[in-house]
Amino acid sequence: MSQLLQDYLPLVIFIGLAFAISAALLLSPFVIAVSKPDPEKVSTYECGFDAFDDARMKFDVRFYLVSLLFIIFDLEVAFLFPWAVAFNEIGAFGFWAMMIFLAVLTIGFIYEWRKGALEWD
Repeated sequence: MSQLLQDYLPLVIFIGLAFAISAALLLSPFVIAVSKPDPEKVSTYECGFDAFDDARMKFDVRFYLVSLLFIIFDLEVAFLFPWAVAFNEIGAFGFWAMMIFLAVLTIGFIYEWRKGALEWD
């Protein structure tokens, strides 16, 4: 019987830890909630302006454009981390391949800048 309990002890600890974390996450909003609400403290912040109209109102396309540009550049820059880790093993070919990649990225950034995609006026 003790061998059975010893085999299931990690599972019991895991389930107990899961319940403890769940209880902490369920009770934490009551502890850290807004204590003295005022209109400024409980106001919602959506897309850079106060919500003042219907939820189905049209958004400016610049919100979507900036978010897409951020995602594109963020994902492209994410390729730099594996390259930096394997820099010693990839040699000169890997170095120049990344320089070409960064040149294309820079040309795209300059193109977007000149077209005014980054302007917020």
